[in-house]
Amino acid sequence: GLLYLVKPDVSLALAGGAVFGAIASATDPASTVDVLWEYRSQGVMTTAIIAVVALDDALAMTLYGIGTSCAQMLTGGAGSITHELLNVSREIFGAIALGAVGAGLLAAFMKWVRQPERTVAMATGMILLVISISLYLKMDVILAGMTMGFVLTNVVPYRSEDLFKLMRSFSIPIYVLFFVLVGARLGFKDMTWWLWVIVALYVVGRSIGKMLGASLGAKISKCDINVRKYLGMSLFAQGGVAVGLSIVAAQHLNNIEVKDGLSLGDAIIFSVTATTLVVQLIGPAMVKLAIKLAGEAGRNITEEDVMEDMLVSDVVDEKSIMIKEFDPVQIAVELFRDNDRLLYPVVNKDGKLTGILSFDSLKNILADRDSWQWLLAADVMTPVVERTTMNQKLSDVYREMQQMKVDQLPVVSREDWDEPVGVVDMRNIKIKLHAELIRRRSQGSETLQPA
Repeated sequence: GLLYLVKPDVSLALAGGAVFGAIASATDPASTVDVLWEYRSQGVMTTAIIAVVALDDALAMTLYGIGTSCAQMLTGGAGSITHELLNVSREIFGAIALGAVGAGLLAAFMKWVRQPERTVAMATGMILLVISISLYLKMDVILAGMTMGFVLTNVVPYRSEDLFKLMRSFSIPIYVLFFVLVGARLGFKDMTWWLWVIVALYVVGRSIGKMLGASLGAKISKCDINVRKYLGMSLFAQGGVAVGLSIVAAQHLNNIEVKDGLSLGDAIIFSVTATTLVVQLIGPAMVKLAIKLAGEAGRNITEEDVMEDMLVSDVVDEKSIMIKEFDPVQIAVELFRDNDRLLYPVVNKDGKLTGILSFDSLKNILADRDSWQWLLAADVMTPVVERTTMNQKLSDVYREMQQMKVDQLPVVSREDWDEPVGVVDMRNIKIKLHAELIRRRSQGSETLQPA
């Protein structure tokens, strides 16, 4: 309606509304999910939020393809409706097919190549190849990329998870550069009064539409009352997909003039960029408010959360048996035979830690029973490479044991680095973690009730 007041052209107004409406349907998944993760949210509404933000970007790109094609037709573009619909179908389904093929090829390569650095190189090359083909065939680049990630995640979930972690490690500068370049296109001196009015109407209309649409959809599907009341206010965030679509729209609609030399494409990118700044400030805060009102914040307690609050002293086995340096190997063999331990601290006559005795230390002499009586523990023990203390954070020690690929680690006194007090065992860590996790989750379910 505002575009019609600026330039009395019904076709132009409908074209602008179609494109703005398609872009407005997108929700930024990154910032939304980050809030859910930060506040450890879990429940029916949390699941609904994740499902919506994961799917509505694909819907937004589908609507965008149809909307821009209709906009070009309405503003005098060549071709019939049938031709444009076929062209939209080719762009959308062609991009989906291209992304799926790229993901399939990359998944096949990942099964043969195990080195992380080579996998990242192949993934980067495949992404660039898919983008290049999309541009050459005039298909939707964003939809092709998202399809590639979607297929890869479902075909090789474990390998792709490691790959995405590596990709994210160097993607932040690219992501920042993307928004810097987008922000550089937001020239306040070029934005006339009616563009600011569009920004205000877009923010208000999009927010109301999200809330009414989510509430109506939840009511029709008979969702939980919390979903009906609070889902809409969790969908305000707008990010990369919307900005990316606005950039592509600026290229497609740059020849449609609105007023004073300003094209419809420029109006769209200016408005979407400005509104993104606004809704990104209020979006995460509204997600936080919604999950707290729904009573789902703090429910998703993980083993990592529990481990961060625990010390080695919470899981150490202080009844661990110590082997003396001058004990014959016969005693060590009997200990390994009668117990399920894989490591024993070796101490000298003063009770100081001098080494460790593991099953690997004994396997070379197990066949020579005659040597068990005259060989001493000091003869076959190995030096202590790593040790820990009772007051060390369990999460740090656990990661260290994983990196060293050991199941047990000697624990020494905090006051005396050579005074052993026990052994920390990987199996015991997991048992204590599971017990504490169950205890905390049971307490959370009693204290956190839905609003």
